[in-house]
Amino acid sequence: MNPGITGQDRACLDALLTGSQHAGREFIIGGATHDDVLAMAAGLYRTTREINGPVCLCSDRRQVLAAALLASLMGGPPLLLPPSLAAHTLFRMHRESNFSTILTDADKKPDLPANVRIIRADSLPTRAAEPKPATPDSIDPDRKLLYIFTGGSTGRPKIWAKTAGNIFGEALYLARHFGITEQDRILATVPPLHIYGLLFSVLLPLITGARVVAATPVFPREIGDAVQQHRATMLAAVPAHYRVLRNTNLRDSSLRLAVSSAGPLAEKDSLTFYRNSGVGVIEVFGSTETGGIATRNRALNEKIFTPFAPVDLQTRDNRLTVRSPFLSPDLPRTKDGFFISADRVEMRSGGFLPMGRTDTIAKVGGKRVDLEEIREQISRITGVEECVALAFADAGGRGEIIGALIQGTADVKTVKAVLTDRLEPHARPKILRHTDRIPIRANGKYDRPAILKLLQP
Repeated sequence: MNPGITGQDRACLDALLTGSQHAGREFIIGGATHDDVLAMAAGLYRTTREINGPVCLCSDRRQVLAAALLASLMGGPPLLLPPSLAAHTLFRMHRESNFSTILTDADKKPDLPANVRIIRADSLPTRAAEPKPATPDSIDPDRKLLYIFTGGSTGRPKIWAKTAGNIFGEALYLARHFGITEQDRILATVPPLHIYGLLFSVLLPLITGARVVAATPVFPREIGDAVQQHRATMLAAVPAHYRVLRNTNLRDSSLRLAVSSAGPLAEKDSLTFYRNSGVGVIEVFGSTETGGIATRNRALNEKIFTPFAPVDLQTRDNRLTVRSPFLSPDLPRTKDGFFISADRVEMRSGGFLPMGRTDTIAKVGGKRVDLEEIREQISRITGVEECVALAFADAGGRGEIIGALIQGTADVKTVKAVLTDRLEPHARPKILRHTDRIPIRANGKYDRPAILKLLQP
């Protein structure tokens, strides 16, 4: 059996599928109950069980995603998770995977090829006195349950498979690790279509009985108001949102836990949130394909990341290598089961310190340039709130050039002057531009195409 699912976990999953775990409890605060979710899952299973190939999830409602995951766990078809519900994204996904069915909401009218079948979540049963879902005799932890379509940090889209053991095993481990219970109220600022949002705002409430806020606020006042209004005990946010919360006082809130993922969290933003709320932010290091790997809490003076208990770590040529029950089955592994990541790290006693990524290395004039080092040097300049450095092809065909986009009160002339003393000539950005706000996607990651557009000569 996949070590991501223990005997105790299996009992929890059985209880989920029979409805005996959280019967009568709210899943969405002030909205759908666990009974509603299970009834929808049973209806979806009966509707889709004969379908060959994955069903594309074209809904961002948490109860719909929860029902779809349960239907797949019951033995229904696997699910395809898009990074967004934009028409061009769905068309690209259709070309990549040739899915034949989508699950969507009544108010959405996706523009897709005529041969794609549309199932409306609102047409499925939501309330049933005694829902009778199909319960498989055994749950195969190695069965591929989810295909996650990512835009790719380098602009190259990929589809990563996740097994039942990957996805439910990680959620069950996170529930124990963070001590999530029925008493918790979860607020997420990242959409549930993103793996981080799916784990923390769909799967965690599904398996623990914690209640989740239906909305996904992104502006500082909206986030602060939602925390207070719903008496949230847990906040799952991304670095960009912790940054905009710098001036938000949450000292009198019900928060007991705050987590951050989907990118590096600036130490200043982490400590500022701690001063404003009394809650230290726990950074979760990982990716869609690897699952969660490690955590750190700056409020506890933690500099290094400490791995999760089921995760084994090594380094090879300064690259982090991971062996974990949460690894996508699509990842290549060494003979002893380790995946060699693109993360460069320095191993310390009990954990590691991130040192950038191998895929942030570019070549300019035949010389190696570390884009992460450029970003760090610019970020240290007074008045720079945020910076992103990218390499892209020179229009003249002479290799790569470096561009950097900065946000804050510092002006371009000042930044250029400071970099004269901090970076070698070949490493200084050829294109340096200022913007009021660096483009960020809904999942909290940089919008690379939008940034490149702003940096074009």
